[in-house]
Amino acid sequence: MKSRLLKTVLLGSLGLLLAACGSGKTEESGKETNQASSGGELRIALSSGIATLDPISYTAVYESNIMRSVFDTLVTYNKDLSEIVPNLATEWEISDDLKTYTFKLRDDVHFHKGEFQDGRLMTAEDVKYSLERSLNESAMNRLRNIKEITVVSDTEIKIELETPYAAFLAMLTDAGNSIVPKEEVEGMGDEFSRHPVGTGPYAFAEWMTDDFVRLEKNADYWQAEPKLDSVKFTFITDGNMMGNALQSGDIDVATDIKGQNVELIENNSELSLEKSDGLSIGYLAFNMKEGPTKDLKVRQAMNLALNRTELVEGVYKYGEAKEAYLPLPQASWGYSKEVEKQVKDASGPNLEEAKKLLAEAGYADGFDIDIYVAESRVPAATIFQAQMEKIGINISIKSVEWGTFSDTVSKGKAPLYIMGWSWYPDPDFFLYQMLDSKQIGALGNGGGYTNPEVDKLLAQATSETSDQEARAKIYEEALALIAADLPHLDLYDQDIIVGLSNKVDGFNVRPDGTIVLVSADTNVGLAE
Repeated sequence: MKSRLLKTVLLGSLGLLLAACGSGKTEESGKETNQASSGGELRIALSSGIATLDPISYTAVYESNIMRSVFDTLVTYNKDLSEIVPNLATEWEISDDLKTYTFKLRDDVHFHKGEFQDGRLMTAEDVKYSLERSLNESAMNRLRNIKEITVVSDTEIKIELETPYAAFLAMLTDAGNSIVPKEEVEGMGDEFSRHPVGTGPYAFAEWMTDDFVRLEKNADYWQAEPKLDSVKFTFITDGNMMGNALQSGDIDVATDIKGQNVELIENNSELSLEKSDGLSIGYLAFNMKEGPTKDLKVRQAMNLALNRTELVEGVYKYGEAKEAYLPLPQASWGYSKEVEKQVKDASGPNLEEAKKLLAEAGYADGFDIDIYVAESRVPAATIFQAQMEKIGINISIKSVEWGTFSDTVSKGKAPLYIMGWSWYPDPDFFLYQMLDSKQIGALGNGGGYTNPEVDKLLAQATSETSDQEARAKIYEEALALIAADLPHLDLYDQDIIVGLSNKVDGFNVRPDGTIVLVSADTNVGLAE
């Protein structure tokens, strides 16, 4: 089979001149880069607790933000997500039919020491094991379409796909497809999720449930010696408490900054506020299988009763987000202004028309319904609740911890739910994961949405061409169908906003919200 070499880069000589990200402007700290000293503990606060640190089981960015320091993937994105670059794989070839990927691997990567192996060398067998495990067991189907994985040698592996898949490299960057050691996974069993072992720059040290996870420096990391001695990820679900913790010096990095903390951090000379136009959306999903929202007229009525401007300005008083109308962030290259206009034209607020549609659906007196949210989404749910009361829909807010939320939604048991979705610039990682019928039973399509024509278009967009412009046109067709079916009320496009102590050196705010502490273009440290 004829092949073309699409990427050959040796990590040892990798030098990246990064252009402005095509998915949105990224603002980095305006301060001079400090001379970071080696050592110290970086304290990072996440806005939610976690349920697992096993790559195949994770369902939230909070978990992946810890895992990206423990594990490595074959390939990764550079810091502005403008290019996929080598990681554990040094180079790769892709066949002309987009079905065969051949990777050459580094020969100097070791796993962290664990209970069942003593920090042995990683080989192609580990890659095969890890990817097949993800293919068969991933909680969110983070790997698919693989026909066969063949170990060519200790440092070369070939992956054959069932059908062409233009987004396959992007899929391999996902933390869910990290490389793990078989001995630790099988030896630890279920406990591997709480005692992860990988090849990353920091090794797992300690997890205090609902409190923190601590990682320790992997001094023998293959890419570069990490500057920090340790990293402590703490869980602070209350936004004001997180802001206060940053200002008091209890933490060094505060994620998911919103509200008055934006202004307070900007006005504090010892802190800096860094932003990126985000690949992050917030949306309300309907249960499409049962209950009142199974009826399209009910969904249309709720769309007409929704006042997006009021909701976004009520939750994000400091301009941290923009109104959203599509299940894609505006920063994605697949976003369609034409379909956005169609959705806007069919949206509210128009309470009289909303009441009329409810009556036609048999709910002239309204109905009672539950909405599930994680704690951070309660403000949005509260405003939405008040808006729906105006047309007789009485919403009971169920605020639950992330594990319960994820389980309830995945099983299709939430009548309504609000959540966020943050991923890569490629539309496949939003539209397939959230709206393809094959994702029913996973967190992404917790509402049970299905449309065979949408499924067909989503498959076509990744199998017929790798040309971005041609793929975008296919996604536009799919978006138009999705908008007509109204499985979501898309609420807001959220900026990625992080507050930093000025002593933090080299931290990059990425458009997808991921936290990377050591890579070919990053090595976070603490200034003297």
